[in-house]
Formats: sequence, structure tokens, C-alpha cells
Amino acid sequence: NQKNNKTMLGINDLKPGIIFIFEGQPYEVLESNHLKMQMRKPVLQTRMKNLINGKVLDRNFQAAESFEEAEIERVKVDYLYHHRGEFWFCDSADRSKRFQLVEDLLGDKKYYLKPNTTIDAFRFNGEIINISIPIKMEFKVVEAPPNIKGNTAQGGTKIATIESGAQVSVPLFVEVGDTVRVNTQSGEYVERVQKS
Repeated sequence: NQKNNKTMLGINDLKPGIIFIFEGQPYEVLESNHLKMQMRKPVLQTRMKNLINGKVLDRNFQAAESFEEAEIERVKVDYLYHHRGEFWFCDSADRSKRFQLVEDLLGDKKYYLKPNTTIDAFRFNGEIINISIPIKMEFKVVEAPPNIKGNTAQGGTKIATIESGAQVSVPLFVEVGDTVRVNTQSGEYVERVQKS
């Protein structure tokens, strides 16, 4: 049942990370779970995210349904700056090719964008629809309260601001100018990479 040589997927192929076309738009499968019901055909429960507008949907699919695999191309882009909720990027190979993505689409990724950093973007039908950032990234600490000797009341952490503007809970020994590694999915401090 190949049409235009496009890969067709059945419900058993819809595993987390797979990107497929649903109602004309690319969706990434976040979770999938087979439900077996008595006297009825099995159903696949999925939670999926629209890669164009960032909306997350819960949908159930029947065993007979088939889907077209989304042809998503990964390309390298550079993050430039943000202004009033618009985040501007350019093609790494051709800096004159600029484009913007809106804040809602980026979700929490916006907290970890550093100007002039190269990241991966997804291109669909010739247009950049979203970006992907590494799970662990390094940032310079730009603001942190001073470490007060004997201050253990807070359980040994304080809130620091990293160069992307995000706030991260860090151990008391972390100081302004230090470089720290942060998990961009959980927003948690991983380790200090370099002392100022």
C-alpha cells in the first residue's frame, strides 16, 4: 500500500520518538500503550505532540489504521536572539537565511538557548518547524547569592541565574563566573564543569 514511495506505519510502529503525519501535520509520539479489550479489537492509546504548534493530544487508534511516516530532515541552525516572544535563528551554512519560532512552540527549550549556539532543527516540507537541544548543556553562572559560611538552613542549595536567563538550583559552592552543566529536560544542575 505504498503511495509515492512514502513509508506507511501501522499502530505497532507508533513508538515514542516516531514522527508521523496525522490530519496533515507532523506529530511525535510521546507515549503509546496497547489496550486489549474483551470481544473488541485492540486499541493503541497515544499521547503525541504536534511539532508545528507544540500542542499535545491524547488519541486512540484502531488496529486497522495506517499512517504516513513524516519525512523530517534534521538541519543545523544557529540561535541568534529573542525579542518580544519571537526567537530568531539562522541557517548555520547560510546566515542570511533567518527565521523565527514563537515562544509557545519552544516550550521549556527557550530557557536554555544561548546566542550564537548551533543546535539541531527539524525541517518539514521545506520549512523549519521546531528545534532540538542537547539534554545536557553548559552555561556560565551570571548571578548567584554569595556563599555564607555556616549557612546550611537551605539544605545546601541556592538559586543561580545562568547566561540564558534561566534560574537553576545549585550547590552553595557554585559562584558567579563558574560554568555548570544543566539537564535541559529536568532543569536540574548536573555538575560544575569549570570554576571561575
